[in-house]
Amino acid sequence: MTSSTETGGVTGTPDKDYNLIWYVEACLSNALRLETYIQDAEREKDTEVVDLFRKAQADSRKGAELGKQLLRTRLNG
Repeated sequence: MTSSTETGGVTGTPDKDYNLIWYVEACLSNALRLETYIQDAEREKDTEVVDLFRKAQADSRKGAELGKQLLRTRLNG
């Protein structure tokens, strides 16, 4: 379901910028959540799951960094 109208008037932030901010927050939140999952897997000595979650955490951090860089250029420009 897509909207053909800009809804940024409600938040005061254009949709494209709001979506980018949301994406960065979601990536950072995911990286934090995965830290708990990593610790759980480490307690169980399940190295396969630890490795999987560490890779996912690294991807989340990378996504957050890329999003932050893009936000910097768009919000400063």
